[in-house]
Amino acid sequence: MKLYHFTKLLLCIAFFFSSLSFYAQEGGEKPGNSAQELADKLANPVASLISVPLQNNLNYGIGPYNGVKYTINIQPVIPFKLSDNLNLITRYILPVVDQRNITGLNTHEFGLSDATVTAFFAPKSSKLIYGIGPAFLVPTATEKFLGTEKFGVGPSVLVMHQGKGLSVGFIANQIWSVAGANDRADFNSFYTQIFLSHSYKSGASWGVNAEITQNWEGNTTLISLNPTMGGITKFGDQVVQFSVQPLIPIVGHESIRPDWGLRAVIAFVFPGS
Repeated sequence: MKLYHFTKLLLCIAFFFSSLSFYAQEGGEKPGNSAQELADKLANPVASLISVPLQNNLNYGIGPYNGVKYTINIQPVIPFKLSDNLNLITRYILPVVDQRNITGLNTHEFGLSDATVTAFFAPKSSKLIYGIGPAFLVPTATEKFLGTEKFGVGPSVLVMHQGKGLSVGFIANQIWSVAGANDRADFNSFYTQIFLSHSYKSGASWGVNAEITQNWEGNTTLISLNPTMGGITKFGDQVVQFSVQPLIPIVGHESIRPDWGLRAVIAFVFPGS
């Protein structure tokens, strides 16, 4: 399994670097729809842009049995125009998980985990960008150990500033369980991501983000620091963004904190939306 997932990530990284080379050869900017403009829009969680990121996460050395966890998050972003000055940005996260030695020695679970759906009401703004709305936890897990069997709801918020080539801000949500299986623990979790990124005319970008997850029920905190680099290219007419980032654990209880991790993302972008 380790070789299998490691090979996956090597392929993702190879595609990433080949895409940077391909884009450099293409030279490709289009007036009014440049690679840098797309990179800046993709750095903005409430941009009016349809995208479908596939986020691959691999974590090693989890818990007392040195567990391995591979998660691919399917994360479509679909905007809706409510008025000339207000957009509704819907974001969906559907995780597919393959893990070993997490729940015990020589154990293996594979399947869907719980989905998260967020809806941001985002007024149009050229200076301070913000969005607010509900976040939902949906019990879509196909394995008992991969989900909560709870339905949850809570607020979500985004605040950021963006200039040409520079994006800085944070996104956060707090979700409480409100229904579900009585024999399962309540869900009460806070998540935030603080991010900074810089883009270039070529569509290449670099940045760093910190992800913080606070489980209030379990009284555990998990913090990781994640430097990232990415680029934009085309496969035929399809615009694609690639990025890779190491996942560096900073804080976390030994039962949930990995020794190290790696993330590779491919996002299919639809600029004309």
